[in-house]
Amino acid sequence: MGLFRKVVSVRPNQVGYLYRNNKFLKRLTPGIYKFFDFLREFDAVIIPTISKLITVTNQEVLTKDNISLRLSYILEYQITDGNIFISRFNLFESHQNYCYTNLITEAESVVHNLSQVYLREEIASIESQELNKRKKEILNHIPESLQIKLNSYGISVHQLIIKDIYFPKIIQQLFAQQLEAKIRSKLDLENARTTVATARALKNAAELMKNNENIKFIQFLETISKIATQGKHTFIVGDIQNQNLSKD
Repeated sequence: MGLFRKVVSVRPNQVGYLYRNNKFLKRLTPGIYKFFDFLREFDAVIIPTISKLITVTNQEVLTKDNISLRLSYILEYQITDGNIFISRFNLFESHQNYCYTNLITEAESVVHNLSQVYLREEIASIESQELNKRKKEILNHIPESLQIKLNSYGISVHQLIIKDIYFPKIIQQLFAQQLEAKIRSKLDLENARTTVATARALKNAAELMKNNENIKFIQFLETISKIATQGKHTFIVGDIQNQNLSKD
């Protein structure tokens, strides 16, 4: 009797669709189902109900200013409407159970190809410099047109995250030169500000020393000290006549 028994296993986070003679019979929740299938009339399709991640790498795209680059991105999708989903794929071949792996491979192929198309359109509207500066802000969202198209397959996209952007080497060098020029301009501006501040301080000091008798006297003493170090000299400070009278 075991030869004529069909066993269908629906695991957690899965849903099953049971067919008899290629006609939909019922929806199967997680569990193990056994059917007497002497004439091999039953087929079952199992699809996941949880979201999955796929990584798309090295996709060549063209920016608005005709810069060719490659990017990699991560996409999280989920089969949200099983009825629509199974209606869009060829579920059975030669009346054999359709392979679960093949079904998911086909679904991911659809997600992969459509996301490529719509992401290319999105990037084609962005300048390369803007893309480099604002890639997280601009690209890490799901194009509405992509979501609508995948919904027609019973699939929804929850996340689309740009992982890497690879610019051609010559463009990378230009970006590096631009960054270097910005850094140099900032340094030049700071040096100019320092020079102006120093000049202003010297001017203020000169104005302060210009009419200050104490500073003049200190400068006078410094001058005498320098002269005195070069030989023997006699210095008379003050009124000579008054000094002679005081001695008498």
